[in-house]
Amino acid sequence: MSRHPSYGKSSKGAKKRNVLKRFERIDVLKKLGRWKEGEDKKVTGLPKTPTMQ
Repeated sequence: MSRHPSYGKSSKGAKKRNVLKRFERIDVLKKLGRWKEGEDKKVTGLPKTPTMQ
C-alpha cells in the first residue's frame, strides 16, 4: 500500500525559516561586527538582521 500524495514529502519539516530567535540574531550581529559584549540585554529593540543559512 502506498502513501497518499497529500501527505507530502518527509523533508517537509526542513523548510528555511524566515524568523530568527534572539540568540541567532545576536550571533549574526557578532559576525557582522555590530554587537558589543556587555551591550543592553533588552528583549526588544535588536536591529534587523539578514537571515543566514
